[in-house]
Amino acid sequence: MLRSARTPDLQNYLDQASVAAPDLRGAARIIAAIAASAAELADLIALGGLAGKLGAQKGSANQDGDIQKELDVVANDVFVSALQQAGAGVVVSEELRDPLVLNSDGVLAIAIDPLDGSSNIDANVSIGTIFSIMPMLPAAADLRMHFLQPGHQQLASGFVIYGPQTSIVFTLGSGTTVFTLDRKEGQFRQAVEHVSIPRDSVEYAINASNTRHWSDAIQAFINACVKGTEGPLKRNHNMRWIASLVADCYRILMRGGLFLYPADQRTGYGEGRLRLLYEANPIAFLVEQAGGKATNCRQRILDVIPTDIHGRVPLVLGSADQVDLVQRYHADPQFYAEQAPLFGKRGLIRN
Repeated sequence: MLRSARTPDLQNYLDQASVAAPDLRGAARIIAAIAASAAELADLIALGGLAGKLGAQKGSANQDGDIQKELDVVANDVFVSALQQAGAGVVVSEELRDPLVLNSDGVLAIAIDPLDGSSNIDANVSIGTIFSIMPMLPAAADLRMHFLQPGHQQLASGFVIYGPQTSIVFTLGSGTTVFTLDRKEGQFRQAVEHVSIPRDSVEYAINASNTRHWSDAIQAFINACVKGTEGPLKRNHNMRWIASLVADCYRILMRGGLFLYPADQRTGYGEGRLRLLYEANPIAFLVEQAGGKATNCRQRILDVIPTDIHGRVPLVLGSADQVDLVQRYHADPQFYAEQAPLFGKRGLIRN
């Protein structure tokens, strides 16, 4: 008998969670709706080119200036409709310039990236859907204020990864769990009950082509990793970079590691590149609930106060000890200066 036939299905899990914590019933309905829509979207993604040019450019850009793909628009429409039917109050999406009211009597605010990594569609690389669920603020002066809350106010968050398996990873604030789509039954079943990220790791993920644009602290840390046993960290490291946030994060959730998308000196990257509300915050919540950490290099991501619904932020997440080490490189100039490539190569301190 297949293991999936003996494991809890998603709806039963959410029903039990709602009984245990009635204040999470609304969030549970949202997660169920996202999962159902993701299952439909997964079938379309799995067809690839057989479903048409899903990765074709629409000839327009989203609110963030990124070129929209055909599937970006499809995914946004699918999830917005599902959220409305699930009773969500208001939604912010990467594909929407302004918040959209879904139900006037709703009490939950949803921030969502309907299709993260859409540039990878044509390359058959894992892509995903990322979401955050927050309580609406009764005294909010305008719709944007519902979303300008720090991430630790989230009730739930998660992501769907469309890869070799289609899985939904989520937290209701008491641990992180994984449900995988059983295509024969057409429902999600629990694959990992309690995700636990190891405190330490020798794997890291970063786009090394941007080395020349990084801050001294990031350059010093990555240089220490590259030097392996001959460097200050005294051990060898492996680099893994998929260039898909959900794929890199899923790997870290399963086996530990470090993901870095720092700010850098390029135009438009000075405040980081990932969006706080519907990328960094939901991922950070998941990672913390699995025993990891997430930071903007200096501050816990979930404590960052948003100032714009589409605002960006640097993001470093993963195994707690490694995240702490990256923060030390930023917090203590003397610590990273002693190890920086500049000092080692040009001999400003050593001959």
